[in-house]
Amino acid sequence: MPVDKDLPARPSDEKRNAAGLRRGLTSYGDKGFSLFLRKAFIKGSGYTDRALERPVIGITSTGSAYNPCHGNMPQLIEALKRGIQLAGGLPMEFPTISIGESFSAPTSMYLRNLMSMDTEEMLRAQPMDAVVLIGGCDKTVPAQLMGAASAGIPAIQLITGSMLTGSHRGERVGACTDCRRYWGKFRAGEVDDVEISDVNSRLVASVGTCSVMGTASTMACIAEALGMTVPGCASPPAVTSDRIRIAEETGTCIVEMAREGRTIDKILTPAAFENAMRVLLAIGGSTNGIVHLTAIAGRMGLEVDLAALDQMSRETPVLLDLKPSGTQYMEDFHHAGGMTTLLRELKPLLNLDALTVTGRTLGEEIERGEPAFAQSVVRPFTQPIYPQGGIAVLRGNLAPGGAIIKQSAADPRLMEHEGRAVVFENMEDLAARIDSDDLDVNPEDVLVLKNIGPKGGPGMPEAGYIPIPQKLARAGVKDIIRISDGRMSGTAFGTIVLHVTPEAAVGGPLAYVQSGDRIRLSLSNREISVLISDEELMRRAQNHPIEAPTGDRGYLKLFLQTVTQTDKGVDFDFLQATSITGSVPRK
Repeated sequence: MPVDKDLPARPSDEKRNAAGLRRGLTSYGDKGFSLFLRKAFIKGSGYTDRALERPVIGITSTGSAYNPCHGNMPQLIEALKRGIQLAGGLPMEFPTISIGESFSAPTSMYLRNLMSMDTEEMLRAQPMDAVVLIGGCDKTVPAQLMGAASAGIPAIQLITGSMLTGSHRGERVGACTDCRRYWGKFRAGEVDDVEISDVNSRLVASVGTCSVMGTASTMACIAEALGMTVPGCASPPAVTSDRIRIAEETGTCIVEMAREGRTIDKILTPAAFENAMRVLLAIGGSTNGIVHLTAIAGRMGLEVDLAALDQMSRETPVLLDLKPSGTQYMEDFHHAGGMTTLLRELKPLLNLDALTVTGRTLGEEIERGEPAFAQSVVRPFTQPIYPQGGIAVLRGNLAPGGAIIKQSAADPRLMEHEGRAVVFENMEDLAARIDSDDLDVNPEDVLVLKNIGPKGGPGMPEAGYIPIPQKLARAGVKDIIRISDGRMSGTAFGTIVLHVTPEAAVGGPLAYVQSGDRIRLSLSNREISVLISDEELMRRAQNHPIEAPTGDRGYLKLFLQTVTQTDKGVDFDFLQATSITGSVPRK
């Protein structure tokens, strides 16, 4: 049998050695032997030399029995491989960590950075000319984009898609805004044990991500706005033929990207991040979207300017009628034309020259999209769901590094409010007292939960959606101001101040708030303050110094030693770009 003409490698082959199986050769001290050995083993799987000469396309398989959001993974991979092969590429599927939101302790956010590291290192370690990142559940898409941004190779995102809606006693329901709504009714005694069990079987009608504008749907829309998906990828439900066709089209696109060397840095530009921020605000997206965009931008050497983001919010109304800010579901958004319809309405505010994975600009893709038609899910710019963006940035002596509120899902009557603080020191304290009849609380008070930030959680759990105290819920109270250094699910609603920075666990002012203090929330002034003097705050800090939590070993130790604060994306400091080259939104 003749020796492969490509072996051994010669100095003149340097350019060819950078492609396909020749990428990133294992270190044996002999590059020719490294390639020889690699090809020998891969041929053991039945590959021919002809197949191995094609562009190698990696496929991150994030299927898991613990992750029903990714339950359509086999069908997506089959269609994706078909698209890759039709375009002349060689698909190579490989596993990475999979994070299921409600199956991850203490929180999926705790594992996001680990998944990003897994993704990045596998992209670096294994030979591939480009990669398709398949994700859907809340933290998987940002983790994959973070890892790919650091690895730097051509990459494209394939979203798993949303679940279908269900029906409960004639009412259309879907996870997970309706999960929270029904659980609130149950806590208030409006729903009995039989009905809560019944609705539990109706909320999730298929595999896929949450059917409302939670974090998963938000990140799907953001990924498309960034230019990191083929057009139309954000909205098709998981179990539809539209989703399968998108997967095939993604396979075709990634082979072209590999051949042309269209690397991720050409897509993730300041203009692209600004487009993503516009979309986040216009869809009434999850507050988590800010944290994830900040982390992804940080990998590209960009920092998020919260003041500029808030100014952008004042100019960008909520146009999408989806829960929790509106009334509809993701499948309705898809039937209304999906992102093309939304982007067309936002066109005057977008950077239309931003490049997408297709090689065309965002403006060109909008023009190529389906023509406009009558629909009611995406509102005209002149008839918004909410007059400003879904998210507002707050500052004050309680949050010198910033805090946010999802204003489009809050009670307007509480937006200008001063009330007495009812403080819970941590999650355990909350669990022990929130439902006690002895809790000293009234509807005008402000609930404050400490120590659920990046280090305090650890991992910044979505516990910012503090339940209404049971005594108030039973009295008919539906909302109350709540403040924490943690996060809130994008499916949640209420007048809730989140991401208070610095967090209590590192000695932020929140650590020193006491029950009985007066707190002022002023949306018009973008203010969140505790009404005590700077001198009193300093005295409390001196009398009760804070030691940040540490871990004894393993990932917890790494996490607590290196995780950044919320305004830096809750990423690990050593994973961020080595230098900051700019900020977004640009002023």
